[in-house]
Amino acid sequence: MLARARQEQVLRPKAIIVPHAGYIYSGPVAASIYAPLSALRDTIKRIVLLGPTHRVALNGLALPASKAFSTPLGIVPVDQQAVAAIADLPQIIVSEAAHALEHSLEVQLPFLQTVFGDFSLLPLAVGQASPESVAEVLERVWGGEETLIVVSSDLSHYLPYAAAREIDAQTAQHILALDSTIDHQQACGATPVNGLLLAARRHRLLARQLDLRNSGDTAGDKARVVGYGAFAFLEAEHDAH
Repeated sequence: MLARARQEQVLRPKAIIVPHAGYIYSGPVAASIYAPLSALRDTIKRIVLLGPTHRVALNGLALPASKAFSTPLGIVPVDQQAVAAIADLPQIIVSEAAHALEHSLEVQLPFLQTVFGDFSLLPLAVGQASPESVAEVLERVWGGEETLIVVSSDLSHYLPYAAAREIDAQTAQHILALDSTIDHQQACGATPVNGLLLAARRHRLLARQLDLRNSGDTAGDKARVVGYGAFAFLEAEHDAH
């Protein structure tokens, strides 16, 4: 998927939004934003990864108790310095259960490992939280060019193809405008997405859309589809658009 993805000439984002369905469905959309990041392999050394919880209800943002994540591509260490930087915030909890069966984070890891090689990870499973509380966490770990923020979220769910395209296009406009009022009908990861949009607005980042499709485009069935978008958030001097 990465090899087939169209390569952008320059893409140096501070943050990205990527989908998290099965690879056959959303993988090509995710690849459209991961592939252009390959030039940053020697620059990006820390990934701050946020995704919504699907199986465990919780208040706040959950760190794992584990010190590393394992995939067939190798071990990814949890960034203990980043953990320490946010541990005192009241919205931060530790919950191994929130991470044990959560696909929204783990589905990103093979892409990240392939593109960046060695890096440390701050994985946050996001439950009930305000955009402000998510943005507060991001501020603590914003870092410099070594840090990439990745928000994992799909868009609309189980609508007919035409309706999904219309709603997802509206959601994309909210994202491009850094409008942090997206709801969970528009994006399952609305909470971390809104937090990122709030932080991006404060840092005066520019949003770019790299891809916007749904499962009807990638896997065939158009009766009930799930929407996927790929968005990059760049500092003005890094926006080659």
